[in-house]
Amino acid sequence: MTGFLFELSFWLAAPVWLLMIFAPAWGPTARIAGSPWTVVPVLLVYLALAAAVFPELWTAVRSPDLDAFRDLTALADGAGAIWAQVIAWDLLIGQWMYGEARRLGIPALLMGPLLVLTILLSPFGLLVFLCLRAAWSRRAPAGPRPRGEASGVRS
Repeated sequence: MTGFLFELSFWLAAPVWLLMIFAPAWGPTARIAGSPWTVVPVLLVYLALAAAVFPELWTAVRSPDLDAFRDLTALADGAGAIWAQVIAWDLLIGQWMYGEARRLGIPALLMGPLLVLTILLSPFGLLVFLCLRAAWSRRAPAGPRPRGEASGVRS
């Protein structure tokens, strides 16, 4: 069951990632990516896995210690819970990046690969995006963009 939940956490987030990467200008994508509720199914998986190892989880977070964290992640449900938590937070980061990119008019062709990097290595993706966002903000004043322009797609 743990293996199934481990994989399920990714597959629950994948549709949102796919929309942001491959259909960024499609009307429903902005609405879906703009909702924090997209992470709820992944968080439910987290809760199921975390409940099975709650004493170990509580020990690891109550007084953070490398050995306690190592003990938690040595358990299949503990590692699965941490994975589901990472998937949920990565998705929230990706959704924020997507929204900021649209607001600033960063082209979808630039954001697609950056979102893929964020799926795989979110700290690197976020750092690159923060640098890109800072540079892009200096380049052009932020403000409302005509429909489609924010994603780099022109009507």
